[in-house]
Amino acid sequence: MALPRYDILAIGNALVDVLCQKEDDFVAAQGLQRGLMQPIDPDRAALLHQAMGVCEEVCGGSAANSIAALAGLGLRLGFIGQTGDDRLGRMFAGDMVAGGIDFPLKPIDVPTGRCLIIVSPDGHRTMNTAMGASEFLSAGFDPALAAEAKILFVEGYMWRTEQPRAASRAALEVARAAGRRTAFSLSSEYCVHTHHDDFVTLIEAGLVDILLANEGELAELSRLSDFEAGVAWASARVPLLVATRGAEGAIAVERGQRFETPAEPQGPVVDTTGAGDLFAAGVLAGLATGRDLPTCLRMGSIAAGRIIGVMGPRLPVGEDLAGLIAARLAQRL
Repeated sequence: MALPRYDILAIGNALVDVLCQKEDDFVAAQGLQRGLMQPIDPDRAALLHQAMGVCEEVCGGSAANSIAALAGLGLRLGFIGQTGDDRLGRMFAGDMVAGGIDFPLKPIDVPTGRCLIIVSPDGHRTMNTAMGASEFLSAGFDPALAAEAKILFVEGYMWRTEQPRAASRAALEVARAAGRRTAFSLSSEYCVHTHHDDFVTLIEAGLVDILLANEGELAELSRLSDFEAGVAWASARVPLLVATRGAEGAIAVERGQRFETPAEPQGPVVDTTGAGDLFAAGVLAGLATGRDLPTCLRMGSIAAGRIIGVMGPRLPVGEDLAGLIAARLAQRL
């Protein structure tokens, strides 16, 4: 098999996160449900953005957060996501290029998507997303590119609209046909609830090698409230299941063999935005570089434990995640 162009190629929504910290009564006053992610239309997004007042803008999107975290780990990376021909789109593309991430898609004449995130005092976030250009993929994306990645990583949010859904499935099929590994993130409980049958069909078609989920997403997918029952259901259907449980850590099950790791926070919880994305980044980095599963899990937990100590889904510019992971791995649990 030819050496792939990428260690990891991700397909996901290209969004800009707009963050602010507010009390829970603000969330209630806006008619939102605390702690959930929900789609909103562009007009509603504009009104909510105005009500939020002064905010921080940072490039986001679930798989994009993962791939950005991987940028400092010495891997060959690519990201497929659609931006608009506007200020936010140029901001997003510039962020990818600055991280050494191949970003091949050209912008289209639709506003770049944005996610309005309201962070509560306890660090939990209420996310409201206007997808914009992310609901489309330009003709510049060829699913054959998936054959050139050691690991193809696709986020479940791509199933929201027809073009991204079809392109993502085609890419997964190409990757499997080429003998590459595929990773799929369930993304959110709302996403799983909305696209449950599609996700089950995808898994049972053998297109997912690595399934990434949190406890709630796994319950929604398996339709089993008991965590262990959900683990048994999913691990019987994918070669590798990786599931997080917040403060209780994470598990991985590979062909009947189970591994566990505790959570590894490195200080007070400031904002849980991006925790799952950074966990995925650590795990995928480990898998792409041939680490064993216990080490992969720890890499994910270290990365997630760091991101919950900062505001937003991205680490501060210049922060050495690779050095942090190496130092923590050198320490005993």
